[in-house]
Amino acid sequence: MTTAASTKETTGVGPLLRGWRERRKVSQLELALRADSSARHISFIETGRSRPSEEIVLRLADHLDVPMRDRNALLVAAGYAPRFRETPLDDPSMGALREGLEQLLRGYEPYPALIVDATYNVIAANRGIAMIIDGIPEHLLQPPLNAMRLTLHPEGLAPKIRNLREWRGHLLDQMDRQIALQRSAALRAVYEEVAAYPVADPGADTFDAGGEPGGMPYFALPLRIEHDGHLLSFTSSISTFNTPMDVTVAELAIETLLPADPATVKYLQSSVS
Repeated sequence: MTTAASTKETTGVGPLLRGWRERRKVSQLELALRADSSARHISFIETGRSRPSEEIVLRLADHLDVPMRDRNALLVAAGYAPRFRETPLDDPSMGALREGLEQLLRGYEPYPALIVDATYNVIAANRGIAMIIDGIPEHLLQPPLNAMRLTLHPEGLAPKIRNLREWRGHLLDQMDRQIALQRSAALRAVYEEVAAYPVADPGADTFDAGGEPGGMPYFALPLRIEHDGHLLSFTSSISTFNTPMDVTVAELAIETLLPADPATVKYLQSSVS
């Protein structure tokens, strides 16, 4: 029989904080020193012997690098109201943000750029992205359009990616690190789906880290993708908002595909209009 007390022991703020502390591999003493508290106080909070103040919950969450969405969950578990709003992007109050993001995407053209949420669903993209995904089957372009699914699906971009095994490994590692940090069941579901896709083994599915055939060294792992008979090379750059105050904004990421060689620059400048 599950009692109210036993439920609280597994779902209250104490166990949640302990879970984040253990996930970050931080001892009670180390966390106490970081948060200007004591190991005894941390222990009392984790075991439910002490109810933490709203301030200490937020302070501990900050030092444990807890995602904003989960900081709200910690506050609710401790008996407080959520601190951070989660405003839909189509809300009138987000008008300035939407306009700024659209201008940013246009500013990156002709280079491909897109905005994704915490599970890699595409929020917006520019004409550079539209060029790359031209010809993708319609069923993969139905909303919600997911960047990971679109990239790694056997009917998506995967057959066009010359170094698919390396790029796939990079994307799966990236998601795996995020899952470890965020404990996101939704992202885990996306990971398990795309990781299960079959991987073709074409002769060109290899990558020489020393550089491209012409001898130019790469400064980061490139995405090498065929488009209309041309081999394009990109490196990926991801940006997030500094000190966000809204859950929606905190979970947005802007990814830009920057040309990794002069030939790609020239091709994009002549093709994206």
